[in-house]
Amino acid sequence: MIEVSRYTKRYGRHEAVSNLSFSVPPGMVFGLLGSNGAGKTTTIRALVGLTRPTEGTVRVQGHDVWREPVKAKAAFGYIPDRPYLYGKLTARELLRFVAQLYRVPGAEAEIDRWLSFFRLTDFGNELLETYSHGMRQKVAIVAALLPDPPVLIVDEPMVGLDPHAARQVRELLRGHADRGRTVLLTTHSLPVAEAVCDRLVVLDRGRVLGQGTMDELHAHTGTEAGGVHGDSLERIFFRLIEEEQAEEARRAETVSP
Repeated sequence: MIEVSRYTKRYGRHEAVSNLSFSVPPGMVFGLLGSNGAGKTTTIRALVGLTRPTEGTVRVQGHDVWREPVKAKAAFGYIPDRPYLYGKLTARELLRFVAQLYRVPGAEAEIDRWLSFFRLTDFGNELLETYSHGMRQKVAIVAALLPDPPVLIVDEPMVGLDPHAARQVRELLRGHADRGRTVLLTTHSLPVAEAVCDRLVVLDRGRVLGQGTMDELHAHTGTEAGGVHGDSLERIFFRLIEEEQAEEARRAETVSP
């Protein structure tokens, strides 16, 4: 379970995220959708305890991320958009380290299974510093999923992955939620969001433009469903942007002398 209440983050006078609230129950894939600079990664960094909220609270499995950091962090797996891995370790050594930290039962068999799943078996004993970005991303995904966390937090999961691996990751995220886990992901990819997410928050410059299921967002924007993956959400996304721009223009006219 993830609970975000009135989360605001400021850097000086710049408000990166403004008054964001949402909750993600078990069994749900929840998406933060927006273009670059929308506030997605800022929100993720608060969820995993890398930045302190200026205002509001962030809880994982009932634990405040800043007041109970150890309990909160023990409850989630985190996949960053740019994985930070120990380059002087092999993939197998890193995964053994993770397995020991989380006391994963049958760790060696699980590591073998995951390496095989991502076609990394032949590279398992090579140093991570020799891996491509896509290969490192796969290892980061395995490290997050190996302990089978109740909450999975993912920042732009498809970056650097080939089409086959990207499809595998979409299925993994959906499968993790279907087994009663909580999944939160950020993406700027409309097809990924539409294919995987049960609910979405659409962000623009740190502000919430819309929140809900696809049906709820269609009803809110007056757009029609249908088409290939991404087309339907694209109509919602740009309608919300247009509405926000129109509202900004009205506010500007109101304050003009």
